[in-house]
Amino acid sequence: MSVLRITEVFYSLQGESNSVGIPTVFIRLTGCPLRCVYCDTAYAFSGGKKVNIADIIAETEQYATQYVTVTGGEPLAQPACPELLTRLLDKDFIVSLETSGAIDLSSVDTRTVKVMDLKTPSSGELSKNIYENIQYLDAKDQVKFVIGNDEDYEWSKKIAIEQDLFKRCQVLFSPVMGVQSPTELADKILHDRLPVRFQIQLHKLLWNNAQGK
Repeated sequence: MSVLRITEVFYSLQGESNSVGIPTVFIRLTGCPLRCVYCDTAYAFSGGKKVNIADIIAETEQYATQYVTVTGGEPLAQPACPELLTRLLDKDFIVSLETSGAIDLSSVDTRTVKVMDLKTPSSGELSKNIYENIQYLDAKDQVKFVIGNDEDYEWSKKIAIEQDLFKRCQVLFSPVMGVQSPTELADKILHDRLPVRFQIQLHKLLWNNAQGK
């Protein structure tokens, strides 16, 4: 029976992506090969507990929502993650995957809403981006750029254009909280007339990034 190491399963409002504000079950897998300087979930790097996929799904079914987000850490660092995604989808959940894009996406069920975080220069993990993963994205999927300064912004614009992301999928620009002024980022997007979705992490505004929220 397939098992995954889980940091937490919790019910909250989606704080990011195009389903922001919707009550969602979050399944946070343990472990991540990256160390982004702005990471806000370092508690998921280690520890956790091993749980059978069947038990994870049973816990998820206790909540009255169709929306499930599998996150981390980096969920795809665990080989059984694609199986979890498929089994949730087979239960008619609307499933999104939050991934760094630093691990091959080819094994991910195509029904999954993939939210791929391309690492900007200030993250410290720019070299980990696997641009070949973009071929596995379509109109329902999203590429997120977490922007901490002007260099990140200009780099994100350049990559979005070079990779033709505006035609392939949805593009999200998000400020590093406490580092990049949200207002300044919003003004830049409007000035440059970029076809992106500006987002602020709702859960941080509501609960100050408390664990399990």
